[in-house]
Amino acid sequence: MAADSSFDIVSKVDRQEVDNALNMAAKEVRQRFDFKGTDADIRWSGEAIEMEANGEERVKAILDVFQGKLIKRGISLKALDAGEPRLSGKQWKITATMEQGISQENAKKISKLIRDEGPKGVKSQIQGDELRVSSKSRNDLQAVQQMIRDADYEFAVQFVNYR
Repeated sequence: MAADSSFDIVSKVDRQEVDNALNMAAKEVRQRFDFKGTDADIRWSGEAIEMEANGEERVKAILDVFQGKLIKRGISLKALDAGEPRLSGKQWKITATMEQGISQENAKKISKLIRDEGPKGVKSQIQGDELRVSSKSRNDLQAVQQMIRDADYEFAVQFVNYR
């Protein structure tokens, strides 16, 4: 009897890639002519990313530069949770965080989709902040992966531990 094949659905971001994107964005902000004299800056502040400039449009432009760098590094923008620009003293600021893990509510949505629309014989099991999907057929697992990609959730998903 063939053993079950499985994979995990996770929502994780490689911190090193985010760090690389942030450093590239900071370098571009320092060098770009339209940011000269605007006190523009982007940096880590604990687990959050802090962007600031002396104008609301400038701080939004910094966010746009950072998002472009994330895309180039292969990180989904669905994992980026950027707040609204706010005035702090004379500086405009945006605080952004990188979302990690799948919430119980979102895991249940994915599990329900697999149960309702997925191939028969595919099982899903919530394990903390990830979801394990298993089946006897690898083709069924690939069909489930495509179905989840097509569902286009508001959070980033990756498929790992395919065995």
